[in-house]
Amino acid sequence: MEENRFDPLQFIGFLLISGILMFWFYDNQSNMIENQQEEIVDDSQIEVVEQPSNIVDSSYNDYEDNDEFSEEIIVLENSNILLEVSTKGAEIKKLLLKDFNNYNDDPLFLIDNNKSIFSFNIPVGRNSNINSQDLNYTAEIIDENSSVKLKAQIDSRSELELSFFLADNSSIVDFELDIIDNTNSNYENVELIWGRDSFRNSKSIDYENRYTALSYGFENNKDSYLSVAGTTNKVIDNVNWVSFREHFFSSILILNNESNQVEISSEDLSGNDALDKKFTKRFLANIPLSLDSNNQLSFSMYYGPTDYETLKEYNLNLENSVPIGWGIFGWLNRFIFFPLFSFLTNYFSYGISIILMTIIVKVAISPLTYKSYLSQIKMKILKPELEIINEKFGDDPMKKQQETMNLYTKSGANPMSGCLPAFLQMPIFFALFTFFPVAFSLRQKSFLWADDLSSYDSILDLGFYIPLYGDHISLFPILASVAIFFYTKMTTGQQMMSPSQTGGVNMKVIMYMMPIMMLFFFNNYASGLSLYYFISNVLTIILMLVIKNFIIDDQKVLSEIEENKKKPLKVGGFRARLQKALEEAEKQKKSRGQ
Repeated sequence: MEENRFDPLQFIGFLLISGILMFWFYDNQSNMIENQQEEIVDDSQIEVVEQPSNIVDSSYNDYEDNDEFSEEIIVLENSNILLEVSTKGAEIKKLLLKDFNNYNDDPLFLIDNNKSIFSFNIPVGRNSNINSQDLNYTAEIIDENSSVKLKAQIDSRSELELSFFLADNSSIVDFELDIIDNTNSNYENVELIWGRDSFRNSKSIDYENRYTALSYGFENNKDSYLSVAGTTNKVIDNVNWVSFREHFFSSILILNNESNQVEISSEDLSGNDALDKKFTKRFLANIPLSLDSNNQLSFSMYYGPTDYETLKEYNLNLENSVPIGWGIFGWLNRFIFFPLFSFLTNYFSYGISIILMTIIVKVAISPLTYKSYLSQIKMKILKPELEIINEKFGDDPMKKQQETMNLYTKSGANPMSGCLPAFLQMPIFFALFTFFPVAFSLRQKSFLWADDLSSYDSILDLGFYIPLYGDHISLFPILASVAIFFYTKMTTGQQMMSPSQTGGVNMKVIMYMMPIMMLFFFNNYASGLSLYYFISNVLTIILMLVIKNFIIDDQKVLSEIEENKKKPLKVGGFRARLQKALEEAEKQKKSRGQ
């Protein structure tokens, strides 16, 4: 269960999509109706640990010099992961995902070049601790390439053992910590200090940064995340997993027992000119871990793709770390769009699968499109009479509203019947707006001129940056914007109000601004998303032309309206209440005027 939060950038996209959906019927109602979470950062700014200005600083690698100690690098490896562990500090030196490359086709590291910390604070007295990275270890190979035990002397009476286990064909590394104490002391708990700088792995660092976040799971399968912007700190209880999520790859700490007073922080590095070409975020977590009666504990780490279907297989709710949307949007993605897209890609290329899924969605909502267009035709037929009412009662809004309602009732038209279908489509459009940016299967998959459907489809690098637009030109957003322009122009058409009418100029401005907004907003977005909106709007135009020319007969609709006008006036339900309210208001107005 996900908390009801969403990214502000997604909200902007939601407003844009809503505007596209609602624009075509807004004009129909303008004669009747004239007017129509940001992450809170704790002021206390909790100090998790003193964070260094650069993760390479000595605070992350504060080892004591020991000329007699010879560092040894232990390699654990399977078909998915290559893990290097040092006997100096038990530091994880490298974590390579063997099946993947970054946007430059270089090997994809989650950990490299001392840009991480993974250590334990261990109590060694009433008010003192020792950190596991300050110790030197001896290695005991349990199983070649799959498990190792590192041993270090804490003091004269106790020893620390850290064990790493990597099973075949697995993306999970299991960890065990064991404190062997000759005095049988109970250590109760230790503190895991885990942090890293997230590498840039995608073509657009800005786009990747929007989907790079620290998320976590807590009580009763809830999940949440820190803000993707700025620096954020938080303390949480009942934690069962913590994810350092890059756009398409994650490191996820999986606890066997819930932890309380977990301190987490996220820092946006994109504004740092020295780092923005390499890193997106800096994540840090201080996690208290309870030892059992034998001074032992165990936990696991997932290193791999941020892939909804892959994470779901672990049955640990790790798939909740993928931002697929909240509420009904997440439900649609979880139970419809992910399974449907997965099925289609088993038989077709990814670009063709997007087109086929678009067609399936359009066919599914075609009855709504039909009802919307039928309502639009009725409003078009009634437009001359509405203009007469507007001209006749322009100085009397109450009377104008009453006469307008009478006309709708007599003719059998209902402007809200065009509203409802569009509202019902909104969850589908917004669900797909969240689906395409996080669909791991689109990563580095090409279609036509787009070399990566999970990133933008640049056809021209400008060599300079245009604010809000970028330093390149993407073609699919241009095609989508053109399709939206013709769609909005076709659906308004002759119904567009004249400049002298209320809102007429505004409607024309909106009609031209909507495609421009789409062009700017989607230039840096996933080309798979732009492809979907392009095909979706083209199909909508085709569908409406088919309905107009082969299904709906304007003359027949006009005849039905004229027949309805001849029938006895029957008013009930909401219209009856509204009409009565208007009549009462009219009476009160007249009585005040006497």
